[in-house]
Amino acid sequence: MMNINTRHGLALLSAAALALTVGCTSLKTPATADVAVSKAAVDNAAGAGGAQFAPVEMSAAREKLALANKAMLAKDYKEARALANQAQADAKLAQSKASSVKAQAAADVLQDDIRVLREELDRSQ
Repeated sequence: MMNINTRHGLALLSAAALALTVGCTSLKTPATADVAVSKAAVDNAAGAGGAQFAPVEMSAAREKLALANKAMLAKDYKEARALANQAQADAKLAQSKASSVKAQAAADVLQDDIRVLREELDRSQ
């Protein structure tokens, strides 16, 4: 029969092995997920007009995404994750800038329409 110290030691060793396995797995899997999420963010930013309204940020996002993909191929998952996160941040900034420019353009058009209507009202009086 196993004594208590041996059982405790085996349980501790099993827990350490499980933690090491989970830790090693998490170095690979999240990098893949991060790169995929970043690609989607870059695609969304491009669809929102990021290339037209925020070309510097879009270029940076695309470049970092390409570098993240290269790091994945080289199995440098830590670097891939970091680059993917940077690409995602650049893409979100590009999308925000594009949305802001579009909103400002719509507001300008609305202001012009209001000005024209006021001028027409003033002339009719």
